Amino acid sequence: MTMNIKLARVDNRLLHGQIATVWTKTVQPNRILVVSDAVAQDQLRKVLITQAAPAEAKANVITLAKMAQIYQDARFDGFQPIILTETLPEMAALVAQGVDLTTLGVNVGNLAYTAGKTMLTASVAVDDTDITAAEQLVAAGVDVYTQTVPTDRKQDFLKLVAKKGLS
Repeated sequence: MTMNIKLARVDNRLLHGQIATVWTKTVQPNRILVVSDAVAQDQLRKVLITQAAPAEAKANVITLAKMAQIYQDARFDGFQPIILTETLPEMAALVAQGVDLTTLGVNVGNLAYTAGKTMLTASVAVDDTDITAAEQLVAAGVDVYTQTVPTDRKQDFLKLVAKKGLS
């Protein structure tokens, strides 16, 4: 048995209202794992994230290496987490380190627009780094899709990329 991941989501806002209310009610995790080397080093952000967690799912901020480690550790088999990363390359790195997301897929919920990025949807902006990471995930057998909230329909990430002429 391994950890039963309920949702793997890329969202540069990490843990916020949509996750704390809508997604946790839908997928019913018992943990929220924010996986980010940068946030793990930032005490203020760690505190704010753990305080934003809903009552039913404690939040932890951990590094990518720690996530890969606990995923393989039987002591964490009872975890049914939502896994949040800020970027697609972080999610691709987790899969490369042995975190199996092939049955679950990766939800790209929100990537903010910055200079050099192209809007794929109202809430997802991408650049070549994001596209390459998504291609790596798909090559590893992981479905990559955009979906802001559970009631939205899932849209194939790389099909949206192709429609924009970015691939």
